Amino acid sequence: MKSVIADAEGMLHATAEQAGEQVAGMRASIQERLKGARIRLAEAEATLMAKTRAAARATDAYVHESPWTAVGVAAGVGLLLGLVLSRR
Repeated sequence: MKSVIADAEGMLHATAEQAGEQVAGMRASIQERLKGARIRLAEAEATLMAKTRAAARATDAYVHESPWTAVGVAAGVGLLLGLVLSRR
């Protein structure tokens, strides 16, 4: 998403020398949309980071409360993953 925004901004800068009311109107509209997209992307990134941190804290708390259960689950997942990968 960031690369798409950067490419669009590059195209806007490349067409800066183009004249005409239609071009100027389109450039202004695109700039506003890019600004909105950057804001939404930053908000989504912040939300994702917050959720990731919360999940990490919850996982850490669970492992500290039930260490043997966590070891058993990890061993089971490892065993299943090993079986699936060995059959390929």
